[in-house]
This record gives sequence, structure tokens and C-alpha cells, in this order.
Amino acid sequence: MEFPPNLLPDEASPRWLNKGDNAWQLMAATVVGLQSIPGLVILYGSLVKKTWAINSAFMAFYAFAAVLLCWVAWGFRMSFGEKMVFFLGKPGAALDEEFLLGQAFVGLFPTATMVFFQGVFAGITLILIAGALLGRMNILAWMLFVPLWVTCSYTVTAFSIWCPEGWLAKLGLIDFSGGYVIHLSAGVAGFTAAYWVGPRCEKERERFPSNNLIVVLAGAGLLWMGWSGFNGGGPFVVSTVASLAVLNTHVCAAASIMVWVLLDTFYFGKPTVFGAVQGMITGLVCITPAAGVVQGWAAILMGLISGSVPWYTMMVLHHKLPFLNQIDDPMAVFHTHAVAGALGGILTGLFAVPKLCRLFYMVPDWEKYIGLVYGLQNGATGAGLRQMGIQIGAIVFVIIFNFVTTSLICLLVGAIVPLRLHTDSLQLGDKVLHGEEAFALNDEPAKFENLKHNEVYDTQEFSFVRDPRALSQLQMV
Repeated sequence: MEFPPNLLPDEASPRWLNKGDNAWQLMAATVVGLQSIPGLVILYGSLVKKTWAINSAFMAFYAFAAVLLCWVAWGFRMSFGEKMVFFLGKPGAALDEEFLLGQAFVGLFPTATMVFFQGVFAGITLILIAGALLGRMNILAWMLFVPLWVTCSYTVTAFSIWCPEGWLAKLGLIDFSGGYVIHLSAGVAGFTAAYWVGPRCEKERERFPSNNLIVVLAGAGLLWMGWSGFNGGGPFVVSTVASLAVLNTHVCAAASIMVWVLLDTFYFGKPTVFGAVQGMITGLVCITPAAGVVQGWAAILMGLISGSVPWYTMMVLHHKLPFLNQIDDPMAVFHTHAVAGALGGILTGLFAVPKLCRLFYMVPDWEKYIGLVYGLQNGATGAGLRQMGIQIGAIVFVIIFNFVTTSLICLLVGAIVPLRLHTDSLQLGDKVLHGEEAFALNDEPAKFENLKHNEVYDTQEFSFVRDPRALSQLQMV
């Protein structure tokens, strides 16, 4: 029996190439890229006050471009190349056709596909960090921060956790598609950088109205649907595990949204668009380290937890702890990514199914991957406790490492250019920074006025306020 001509190997389609896997991996990478460009560009640009719309969108746009150049120049090989030390690969360019057209270190597709796929993951990580710095960071400082952070921080975490030679990978850490490498890292780094940059002006911390909540939902929708590529591309193969990962991802997000909206309604008396978007993000982040290795019921349970614990830390605990309240995090990156990412890592250690881990990792020593629930059930309590210890230990490592490296990078950049804009520039935003206006045809937008003093957040004034016991009553005047 002969293969059809389109399946016969040739110089452009070697025997090791699986065209289906390659096509899916390229599509998954492109969809993840769309989460950033235009997804988060739209989300950031519409959630902020109109005077900061261009700057917020530009920070995301610039970061994506800068990271991709750093990635092909040296970042990919530092993250996935030949080991230099136990936590980092040797720097080197990923530009030569001989290297790019060869088989990737995992998967039946070219290295070029892997470089692009991993590059868009690195890009979105920096954009998530930007969410904690909107509305006051010097754009020149951001332009320096991006290449330094992806080089000194992201590469180390990616090599340690995802590269087969990484020390946490060898220990058996389960991070299906970036709960640690991307979300926990971005949440901690963003919060740390926000401390060093300093807050927005007090007036804008109190009142920072979204310029278009309908467009916010469009950006959020791109982010949500794009997670099919984010987690579905994690196995590097068109497999049953990829299908399970995609389904679990959306089920968890839906459960998290429902819990967040219900808590808002019960606690504050009304559901909000902002709350629904935050619940979506926490659900997607929480399921990411576990997407293809947990049962559907576990995905729903993770959604219930990710919709409630970060809600509590953001809406209640944030206002009770002075340290948290002092650090200005406009997009709540700490709660939606650091807290939710850490939750996901712990719950993965609890619910990871041995059979699904075997199907995902496809390695001889797959038995070391086992959630504590199944360890207790199968008489392998020691292995389950070990897995949980690895998951928690990795959380501690990622937090400490990102706090230290981000602090050092901020200090270095701050010695070159100011991290924070001058107070006068903060009053004008886009006009000073870019000489452009996002809404030149809409100079007189509708005004919103608080009728009752309170301090949480509301759909028009995306900002944390001081009294979490009541929502603002808004009236258009």
C-alpha cells in the first residue's frame, strides 16, 4: 500500500515531521499571540482612564515586539538549549536555517515552530507584568525593563521548569502550560516592580474610570478563547490530552466567573463587568498548570476555588493589609496571576491523575507524577506528599527568585532613567508621552459621579477604593 503523494516525505517534509502536529502547534502559537496582540492591547487600552489609553496599549504592543527579538537572538537557547548551569542554558541565536529546520527537542515538528510557540508565551508574560505598572511608569524605563527581565528572569524560570535538563523538571514538577513560568512569575514580578515604580497620583488611584467597558469585554473574549491555544498547545501534539486540556480550561473559567459574579452580587448587591472579567482570568490562570492532567470534576472545583480565594484577597484582604493597599496594582495582577497561579500549582499537586500524567509526559518514570488525592487512594501516600512538596517548593522558588531579580532590574533601570514619570506628566498622560490622543473625536465623555461614599471598585471606576463594604451608586450627569 502506497501513501498519497501529499504524505510522502521529501526534503521539505522529512520523515519525522507530523504535518497535523505542526499545523496545530503553529495555530496554537498564533492564537496565543492574538491573546496579546490585540487581546491585552485592547483590554489594557479600554480598562484605563482615557488619558492613559494609548500608553497602556503601547506598553503591551512594545513588549511583544521587544521580547520576540530578544527571544530569537538569545532567549530561546537560554531557556531550552544546551545546559550551561543547572538553571540556565547557553545563550545563542535561533536564526540559522539548519537549526530552525531541524526537529524540535520535543514534538514532531521543526524547531522554528517551537521557537515561535515559546516566544509568544514569553511575550505575554511581560505584557501581564505591564498590567501592574499602568498609569505612571516612564516609558523609557519600560523599554529598558522588558529585555532585561526576559533575559535575566524568564529564561531561568523557563529552563528550570520546562527544559528537560532543568532542575525542577527533573524533580517532577507539574506545570502543564505555564502556571509557574508565566502567571506566578508575572504576578510576583509585576507586584515587585509596582513597589519600586511607586503609585499613580492619589487622584487617579481614587478615580480611574474605564473608557469603554464594552471594548473591555471584546479584549477579554480574545483572551478567554485564546486560552484554547495556550493550554491546548501544551502537549506539543494533537492528542486526547490536548482535547481534555481545552475543555477543562473553559469549564474552569466558566465556574470561576459564576462564583465571582455571585460573590459580587451577594456582597455588594450587584454584579459587575470588571468582576466577571477578573473571575475569568483567575479561572484560566488556576487551571493552566493542571489543564490536561486533571478530571473534569476537578476542573470545576478548581474554578470554584479560583473564583473565591482571589476574590477574597482582592476585595477584602487587600484593604485590610496596609502593605498590599500601599502598592498600586491597577490591573490586580498580584491577585489574578500570583494568587491564582499559586493556587493552581497547589491544586495540581492535589488532583493530578497518574494516567493523564503518563499520557502527557510519555516518559519511562511517569509514576513519579501523582496527585496527593490519588496517592492516598492508591496506597502511594509518600509519592503524593512528595509531589505536593515539589509543587509548593517550586512556588517558593519562583516567588523569591522573581522578587530578587525584578528588584535588581528595577534598581539598575532606575539608575539610568527615572522609573516613574514626573508628577506634572502624570496629569496629562498620553499627550506628554506620545503626543497623541486615543479619543480625539470624543473630548466630552459622559461624567459619572459617586452618590454614596464607598471604596471597592465599580464598573465605571476600575480602581480599588478604601471601604470594601459597599459599592458606588453611579449616576450619569
